[in-house]
Amino acid sequence: MKNLPPEALQQVASYFQTLAEPTRLRILNYLRDGEHNVGELAQLCGYTAANISRHLSLMTQQGLVRRESRGTSVYYSIADESVYALCDLVCGSIARQYERNAKSQHAIFSRE
Repeated sequence: MKNLPPEALQQVASYFQTLAEPTRLRILNYLRDGEHNVGELAQLCGYTAANISRHLSLMTQQGLVRRESRGTSVYYSIADESVYALCDLVCGSIARQYERNAKSQHAIFSRE
């Protein structure tokens, strides 16, 4: 982020904003296993196809996923695999944080 112009920082913020939605993270997890169409993702996530479609549109705009038309279906796949490294880094950090908090809670309750 160092020395990035304001316009680039806005793009970075938009990218993170896209990842800041649990449904989109679920979609990314499903796409980790391979491409899916909107109907498949809707069924996997438990949402309507219209809802999933809106999320995929934003994710496509941000360059996270790519879309490919095949006949009457559109299939989505990951466009930038580095998103998984980023998510794994953040998830690992959060897991360590939970672990520290759980140990602290356990220490507090074991004193009582």
